[in-house]
Amino acid sequence: MAACVSDGSVEPEIKKAKPSGNGNEEKAEGPAASERSTFNLHSFRLERVLRENVRDKTIFLHGKVGEDQGDVQDAVIILEKTPFQEDALPQLLNRNADLRLQMKNDIYSTHHLHPLPAFNEIKTTVVCPATEKHIKKYLQQEMYLVNETADDYKNITTPYLQSQTFSVQLDDLHLIAISHFREVKSIRDLTAEHLPMLQTILQEGQMVISKRYNIPKSQLRIYLHYQPSYYHLHVHFTAVGHDAPGSMVERAHLLFNVIENVQFDPEYYQKRTLTFALKADDPLLHRFKEEGRI
Repeated sequence: MAACVSDGSVEPEIKKAKPSGNGNEEKAEGPAASERSTFNLHSFRLERVLRENVRDKTIFLHGKVGEDQGDVQDAVIILEKTPFQEDALPQLLNRNADLRLQMKNDIYSTHHLHPLPAFNEIKTTVVCPATEKHIKKYLQQEMYLVNETADDYKNITTPYLQSQTFSVQLDDLHLIAISHFREVKSIRDLTAEHLPMLQTILQEGQMVISKRYNIPKSQLRIYLHYQPSYYHLHVHFTAVGHDAPGSMVERAHLLFNVIENVQFDPEYYQKRTLTFALKADDPLLHRFKEEGRI
């Protein structure tokens, strides 16, 4: 099931298989009318594969929809294999599953498992109509590491930010705390006066998540991005075991470390060289190239 959304995601609901009358077969129920997608997947004509991530089992597709109706629109479809659900494993591994041997070596063997259709579900995110900005966002591109000094931030990054209009729309499906200080756009703006706010976000965030989700603070990854996806200070909360996008070392700054750095030097983030990655077509990267910094 997928819905036409504005750069968001839809979490499909798994329909558990039910036994048939003779007890020898199982089949999945079809979606109720209220759960059926408003997006006509059959009208989607594939133009190109934008990107594929083998590790994450995701693929990003660009295509056209509405050609049969004379109203052609661009669309981006993201296909992602859904994780296993523990309570569904007995049905996944039942006697009707098709297990085909691929290779055997002594006690080890590799197989392809062809489960019942109910367990072949794929999470499908649809961006429709998709703009050129959306298409570029998901397009496979070369990445460049930028070492931004304090002078670079003042002379290159700040003028660039001032010339842009940024959205505060959230794309990531995890917990985010957003600051009420609208003038604080990123960690570059943090000083000693913001320490109470940062400590409150850290402590209350941990407490709320512990109460609501029963996840202790020792199992939380709490961090800020630089460069951020939007320029209004916000803090990400994810489980340590979750391989969250954007948690790589050149982008994520742990909140605990940020607090300690500002306590050590109130102007720490105004002075320090910060490293981050930019895509090949990012306008900010072009600014750095024009200034001979890359």
